[in-house]
Amino acid sequence: MLHQFLDANRAELIERCLAKGLRRSSPPGPLTTLEFGIPVFLEQVIETLRMEDRGNPSQSNLARVSPTGTHVPTALATSAAKNGHQLLRNGYAVDQVVYHYGDLCQSITELATEKGTPVATREFNILNRCLDDAIADAVTEFGWQRDQLIAKISTRAMSERLGFLAHELRNSLNTAILSFAVIKTGKVSVGGSTSAVLDRSLVGLRELIDRALAEVRLTAGIPTPNEDFDVAVFIAEVQVAAALEAGARGCTLVVDPVEPGVAVRVDKPMLYSAVSNLLQNAFKFTRRGSLVTLATRVTAERVMIEVQDHCGGLAPGQAEAMFVSFQQHGADRSGLGLGLSIARQAVEANGGELRVHNLPGTGCVFTIDIPRSIQKPSS
Repeated sequence: MLHQFLDANRAELIERCLAKGLRRSSPPGPLTTLEFGIPVFLEQVIETLRMEDRGNPSQSNLARVSPTGTHVPTALATSAAKNGHQLLRNGYAVDQVVYHYGDLCQSITELATEKGTPVATREFNILNRCLDDAIADAVTEFGWQRDQLIAKISTRAMSERLGFLAHELRNSLNTAILSFAVIKTGKVSVGGSTSAVLDRSLVGLRELIDRALAEVRLTAGIPTPNEDFDVAVFIAEVQVAAALEAGARGCTLVVDPVEPGVAVRVDKPMLYSAVSNLLQNAFKFTRRGSLVTLATRVTAERVMIEVQDHCGGLAPGQAEAMFVSFQQHGADRSGLGLGLSIARQAVEANGGELRVHNLPGTGCVFTIDIPRSIQKPSS
């Protein structure tokens, strides 16, 4: 009887299956995943063959349909579904789910041939039915779980995009509120630089809304045109708004002179967003009463915009973690933990790089590294 042959050679069959899986390719997940599925499936095949041999097919593991037409779950179906779930969680692809069960069928056939053990047609058909049922249930569960995972990833991506928009809208609105508060005191001219900051913030709010609408166009493959502009003028615009934020946070902003006549060709609102987010992050974490420095270094081909704070430095391994969305890394838990992630995406979208250099015991230096334009800059 086939079930007696399988029971007597259980260990060797399992070993052969594992060897086949390893020869085919290195498993993406731990071997415990395979070690769980193969022995359980083999045990259920043995039990099914035993029940069929005893004339009790109603107690076997073959898929059945109830009188009402619904599928009747069996132990084989349940464990195959569980195995499909585990294979997905451990990084296996759907074709490996099929191979996973096919290896056992092939191992049984090979071993039976080697030992000269005949397999009756009826028993072989039962084995194939078990295999078909297991593959169907495992692949079904694998696909359902994968769809659920994709849905979760898509939901998170949408949440991040909405979070980015809300974060940026709040930043521009906060700057506008600070500017208006200063103007209300009557100590500054309505036509002065503070008023210009208010104007810039309101324009920024409009640009953010326009950018949200533009995302639909970008998805359709219509690029947003970049522009050449003067870096010195750009830094001056950033400085006016940032100085207000620094004052509100109790620190001092120092802006180093910028070499005149240097241009970059990028999406200006996106670069403004990146620099502003780096400065706001610096104001948030720098020690009260300390300096935040905004400096610009220029080479023949690159422009580096640097923001240095006095936060005391980073803990080991924290540098890259700082750029993960929705992560907070300090005592100040205001905000969504999106600023640095937004800055990096904005810089990379313009062909640049954002990196951080840790100054232990002192602070951090964030550097935006973008290509220099050979075109004549505009204001």
